Amino acid sequence: MEIAIVLIAHSTLSVFFQTFFLHRYASHRMFTMSKPWERIFHFLTYLTQGSSYLVPWVYAILHRMHHAYSDTPKDPHSPRYYSNVVRMMLDTAHRYDAIYEGKADVEPRFLGGYPEWPTLDRIGNAWIGRLAWGTGYVLFYVAFASHWWQFLFLPLHWTMGPLHGAIVNWCGHRYGYRNFDSDDDSRNTLALDLVTLGELFQNNHHKYAMSPNFAVRWFEIDPAYQVIRVLAWVGIIRMSDKVQVARLEPEVARAEG
Repeated sequence: MEIAIVLIAHSTLSVFFQTFFLHRYASHRMFTMSKPWERIFHFLTYLTQGSSYLVPWVYAILHRMHHAYSDTPKDPHSPRYYSNVVRMMLDTAHRYDAIYEGKADVEPRFLGGYPEWPTLDRIGNAWIGRLAWGTGYVLFYVAFASHWWQFLFLPLHWTMGPLHGAIVNWCGHRYGYRNFDSDDDSRNTLALDLVTLGELFQNNHHKYAMSPNFAVRWFEIDPAYQVIRVLAWVGIIRMSDKVQVARLEPEVARAEG
């Protein structure tokens, strides 16, 4: 029971901070927050992702490139150009490392406006830190696992951040339905996205890239947006003046009717 609870909690918290802090805040600035709150959420992102921590400013650059070049040869992770998801994510990992190490030629338009915490990012991105987190997960399983097969879940903990990214980037551009026509392959994979907390509304998001609510149709539910509404209501965050409101276009509304 302990293993199941921790696995579900780790996955849910990790993907929440990935979509809330790395994606909607660091990459798009859909909302603003004070510097102390930014540091708190930055640290919580590190804490929940652990061994698979993704540095926010590197994530932001990669994601901005993805939007600018979606499903073209310059897209850092388009399923259109890879035979399988593993090859796609390994190539993305190489691009990630090149950006972090300053070896990639990044266009100026993709730079700036993201949270930076050099000390924490250096610790989180270092292999010794990743191995320490990974060892901690192993020790937890040694203490609480009741059957040998439960240890098969360990790789999920080790790779949680990139794993969620792989699901979104692969499935969200290959499987599902489309509310809006576009030049890319973006799709909405799940109408109720409890797996990645709204990230799998890729077609909606690519249409309204600055909308904090990734859901558009009446039956679509974006769980992360409901949390964002609460955080805005209590004053922890403030919606950006540049925010777009996702809405149905006439042809989609007619299709629903």
